[in-house]
Parts: sequence; C-alpha cells; structure tokens
Amino acid sequence: MSKPPFLVAPLDAAHDRNGFRSGSDPLDRYLREQVTQDIRRRVAACFVALADRQRIAGYYTLASASLMLTDLPADISKKLPRYPTVPAVRMGRLAVDESFSGQGLGGALLADALERATLSEIASYALMVDAKDGNAAAFYGHHGFITLPDSPLTLFLPLATVPGSRKPKN
Repeated sequence: MSKPPFLVAPLDAAHDRNGFRSGSDPLDRYLREQVTQDIRRRVAACFVALADRQRIAGYYTLASASLMLTDLPADISKKLPRYPTVPAVRMGRLAVDESFSGQGLGGALLADALERATLSEIASYALMVDAKDGNAAAFYGHHGFITLPDSPLTLFLPLATVPGSRKPKN
C-alpha cells in the first residue's frame, strides 16, 4: 500500500510558509503574514496539505459565517426555517502551490474542508465561498456549489447534500 501523497493538518509554526507560491500574491502574502494572527484571534482556522512534514503544497481556511435567508435561491429558502440568517462555514481562502497544480490538490482540499464542516458538532447549513474570479467560481460550480442569485461570486453547498454527511441524531 502506498503512502498518501499529502497529509492535511492544522497549520503550525514548523511548516515552511516562505516557499509557498500559488501565483496569487494576496493568497501567498496571507499565508506568510496574516494567517497566524487570524488563528490566534480565533477568526479563522488554517489547514495545510503537506508534501513532506514541512513543505506546504496547499492550504485553506475555515471560519464561522451566516447566509441571509433572503439571499438564497427561493426554492431553497422556502424549505428553511424563517430565521433571518442560516449558519454556514466560510472557506475564506484556498490555494495550491504552483509546483503542485494540476494534480487534483484543490479538489482534495475542498473535499477535506467539506468533511470537516459536515463532521462538526456545531450546526451549519452550508459551506460557502467567495470566489476571487470567474475561474474560481467555475471550480466551485464544478463541485456542486450553487451561486447566490444576486452575488455571482458567492457560492454555497448545503452540507446535507455532501456524500457521507452525517444526519442529526435524534
């Protein structure tokens, strides 16, 4: 049996952030300069795919969020309780180092984020993302995410639709 190519783990100080190059300066800068503060302040959690024990091949962040009920498509919102908002998990950033692009790592990181969100004991209706551009929106759309009607770069995926998601216990 072969070893999985990447280990996904919470970011820690031993991981080498300086060599990470995704091709997006804001995403690279965030990993190098800001993420540690966000983790310490408990406004985001960061998970990294490690090519070895320290080299970061990709990363994503998760944070709590909410979706306005009125922003959801009508066919979805009519099935939800009439609260002003529904709880969500926001994937704030997702990036893959250029040397690992084209290997399916972005999709694997997305799957890991979905698994973490569905296994959480804190209720959440959806995983939401703010795509940085049309290509990113197409990536999420390919994975089943739904565009908000009035915000084409904000997409969400109801967690109950994720294969293998746990249903609430009674």
